[in-house]
Amino acid sequence: MTARILVVDDTPANLRLLEAKLTAEYFEVVTATDGPSALDLAVSNAPDLILLDIMMPGLDGFEVAKRLKTDPSTQHIPIVMVTALTDSTDRVRGLEAGADDFLSKPVNDVALFARVRSLTRLKVMMDELRIRHMATGRFQMAGKDPYGDEGASITGKVLLVDNAEQTTTLVRGYLTEDGHKVEQATSSAEALELGRSGAFDLVIVALHLQGEDGLRLCSQLRSQEETRHVPILMILDEGDLKQLAKGLDIGVTDYLVRPINKDELRARTRTQVRRRRYHDRLRNMLESSVSLAYTDTLTGVYNRRYMDDHLARKIAEIAETAKPVSVMIFDLDHFKQVNDTFGHACGDRVLKGVAERVSTSIRDIDLVARYGGEEFVVIMPSTPAEVAFTVAERLRSGLAEHPFAVPGHIDGLPVTASIGVATTMDPSETVEGLLTRADAALYAAKKGGRNQVCAADEAGSPDAGGQLHETVKSA
Repeated sequence: MTARILVVDDTPANLRLLEAKLTAEYFEVVTATDGPSALDLAVSNAPDLILLDIMMPGLDGFEVAKRLKTDPSTQHIPIVMVTALTDSTDRVRGLEAGADDFLSKPVNDVALFARVRSLTRLKVMMDELRIRHMATGRFQMAGKDPYGDEGASITGKVLLVDNAEQTTTLVRGYLTEDGHKVEQATSSAEALELGRSGAFDLVIVALHLQGEDGLRLCSQLRSQEETRHVPILMILDEGDLKQLAKGLDIGVTDYLVRPINKDELRARTRTQVRRRRYHDRLRNMLESSVSLAYTDTLTGVYNRRYMDDHLARKIAEIAETAKPVSVMIFDLDHFKQVNDTFGHACGDRVLKGVAERVSTSIRDIDLVARYGGEEFVVIMPSTPAEVAFTVAERLRSGLAEHPFAVPGHIDGLPVTASIGVATTMDPSETVEGLLTRADAALYAAKKGGRNQVCAADEAGSPDAGGQLHETVKSA
C-alpha cells in the first residue's frame, strides 16, 4: 500500500535519510524543517501519515501534534514521533498530545515500514467510513477533539490475554485503577470464546503465551466477526522487533514493551479505547444515514428510491425461484379534504397511522414504501395474483372499518383507500412496467367509485394512455 508521508525534522541529514528510505519503498514524501511549515503542509497536502521530530527550535513536536489534533482538517492524520528521547514520561506526553506511536533514533527500517503500513491502512479504513458518511450529506463529526469526547474520561471493557501472573496482576491493577473493566483469558481458545460474546473495546495480547502463539491468536481475532474491528495492543519484549513487524502487518494496532510502564499503559489504552469508540460512532452514524437515505422521514417506512431497487431485485429473483411477485399501490381517498379540513398535522398523523397498520398486517418478507403524498406501495414476493388480491382486500377493509383517532374527532376520522394490484412471473419485466400496470388498476378502482380493490390480469398490459387491454377484476 502506497501513501503520502509528511516528514518533519530540523536536521537536514535526518530528513534526507528518512526521505530516501521511504521513497525507495514507493511512498510519496513531503518534507518540512520546522513546526509552522509542517502545519501548513499538513493542511495543503493531506498526508496519510506524519513522521514528526520532537526536538525542534521554536515550535516543538509536542506542540505541533496538539495543533494538528485540534484542527478538523488534520485531526485524523496518524502521527509517529521520531525522537532520541528515551524517558517514558516523554512518550506519555507525546501520546497525550496526540501521537499514535514513537520511533527511536536511529530509526530501524523494519519498525519504520511496519508502523507506516499499519497506520496508513488504519487511516484508509477510517477515511472510507467518513467519506461514505459525508456522501449522505449528514456528516457532523468535525470538532476540537478527533474522537469527539473533548478530553472526557474514557473507560472501556478490556480483554487481557496472558498467562504470566506477574504481568497480568500489574496490567489488571493499573487498568482497574483507571476505571476500565478487565476480563482475563489464559489461552487462545478462551480468548476467542470471550471475544465472541464480550463486545470489548480493546484486546491486550501477550506475544509469548505459554505453549501458544500470540501472533496466531491476533490473526484469529482479526478473522472473527465479533472482534474484527477491536483494537489489539500487544505486549512484548525488547528483542521482539521482527515479530512486532509481523504483528502490525496482520492487524495488531499498538504495542507495549516490557517492563510495563504504568502511565504509558494507561495512555495507550485510553487512545485505543477512544479510537474504538470513534470507529463505532462512524459506523453507527453511517448506518443511520443509510437508513435515513432509504426511509420516509414522516412515516418511517421505506421511500420510493429503496422500493425501486428492492422491487428490481425481487423481479430478477423470479428467474431462480420461479415464483410470482405481486405489488399493490393504494391511494387514500379524498385525502386532500383531510388536510384542508383538519390541517396538515392531522393529515400527517393519519399517514403515520396508515403506515403502521399496513406494516403490522403484512409478512416479514413483504415491504411497504411510501410512493409519494398519500400513495403507498406494498411489494409481495412469492405471491400469486389471487393471494395478493385477498391481502389487498383485507387491508382495504381494515382501513375502512377502523377510523383513525385524531384530536377533535370523537368517533375517529374515517379513511378509505383505493387499491390496484399487479403480478408478474416474468424476470425480464421492468419495475416501471409492473408499477404502471398496478397504477392502471388503481385508476380503475378510483374510477369505479373508490374504496375498492382492482387487479390487472397477468396477461394484461397498459397502453400509453394507462388503460388495460384485459379485464380488470374488482372487489
